[in-house]
Amino acid sequence: MSVRRPSLRRRLLAFLVLPMLALLLLNAVITYRVALAYSNRMHDRNLLEDTQSFARMLQTMPLSGELSPQARFLLEYDPDGHGYFNVDSLRHGVLVSNADFSAVAAAQNCAASRPLLYSAHLNQQKVRLATLCVNSAADPGDRLAVTVGETFANRRQRAQEILMITIPMMALLMLCVGALVWFGVNHGLRILRPLTRQLAERNRDLAPISGPDVPREILPLIETIDGLFGRLAEMIALQERFVADAAHQLRTPLAGISLHVDRALGATDEHTRTEALQHVRRLNQRTARVSGQLLALTRAQAAPAAVETLELTALVPEWVAMRVPDAIRAGVDLGYQAPGAPLHAPGYAPMLQEALDNLIDNALRYAGRGATVTVGLAPRGAQVELFVEDDGPGVPDAAMARLGERFYRVAGTGEDGTGLGLAIAREAVEHVHGTLDYQAMRPHGLKVSILLPCVPTA
Repeated sequence: MSVRRPSLRRRLLAFLVLPMLALLLLNAVITYRVALAYSNRMHDRNLLEDTQSFARMLQTMPLSGELSPQARFLLEYDPDGHGYFNVDSLRHGVLVSNADFSAVAAAQNCAASRPLLYSAHLNQQKVRLATLCVNSAADPGDRLAVTVGETFANRRQRAQEILMITIPMMALLMLCVGALVWFGVNHGLRILRPLTRQLAERNRDLAPISGPDVPREILPLIETIDGLFGRLAEMIALQERFVADAAHQLRTPLAGISLHVDRALGATDEHTRTEALQHVRRLNQRTARVSGQLLALTRAQAAPAAVETLELTALVPEWVAMRVPDAIRAGVDLGYQAPGAPLHAPGYAPMLQEALDNLIDNALRYAGRGATVTVGLAPRGAQVELFVEDDGPGVPDAAMARLGERFYRVAGTGEDGTGLGLAIAREAVEHVHGTLDYQAMRPHGLKVSILLPCVPTA
């Protein structure tokens, strides 16, 4: 079953189209409001003109309670819905009307000299009214309040007609904008094609792909890919270095094993055969040790799976106790010096134990029988010092600077080592921002310290 993958194109279009639809709806609401305001203004003007025309008709004819056909046609036969009228005399009360205007206070107030526009409720619906006060033709001392009204239905209808005219134009505009957005998104995504082609054409080239032509919007992604390439290149270099180191270190013992096997096979006496097999055994032990050290170095060079806060005062004594049998076999007095308070440091316990084991190995191997080796913990400023100190022959001053180099062994020690112990310890502690420190002891001996950042405890 095929998996539908997320599409950047669809995501961009959805992000742009949805706001455009919201803008279309908002524009429709604004357009309707504007059209309704325009319709109200036009209808108000027509209502005033009709009121003034009606008032002029009343001034030119005697008022007997009945309207002339011309006036009734003006007020009642109007497609815009003028449906209400009222003539109110100050002296005689209501003269003519087609509705009950008693609740409309403005219709009975004839103090104003200018036409008055207002809204009111008449016959249980909202209406728009215009009132004009004029002198009575039948009674010169009387004044008439002439009121003409209409409902709001036609006003809303005109606004809706304007909206229906503008909506298709707005929709067409949105479609054109949408087409431009579609074209723009497709055209903009084409800038990824050169990067895709550049990556597809690569074989073992892990050089960075970021450059001045990379858009800044995708620069974080490209920088992440470059970081991945860098880590991958380091892993490949680590593997190649391991193969080269293994070939370099194992070539001699494997050749020696082959030589002594041939010697044992061709021997005619038991003594020669036994001596050859003993050489094979020693060379096999050396090969196993070199292989183990190389694997340990590779593990140390790779970043540990997790870094956590370690309580060194609880872990280090256990690690030292595990090496006591080795110290007894080597004839070395191995001890532990505890600090005055608990000490914590960031680290990866298996890797830190590997580093400490290699330092103890070096001390047991090179200090000599009868020597004393002390493993201890101590605060050192903002750091924690985990040290291995011996009172053996020490290291010449000229060789101190090269300690920690891979495969470097101090000349004249007479011990058969690989030269990887200090290199393994250095790689292991550097992952947690630690360092190795070497100090010659007086009158003789060597102190190797692992310095780690101190984690304060509550």
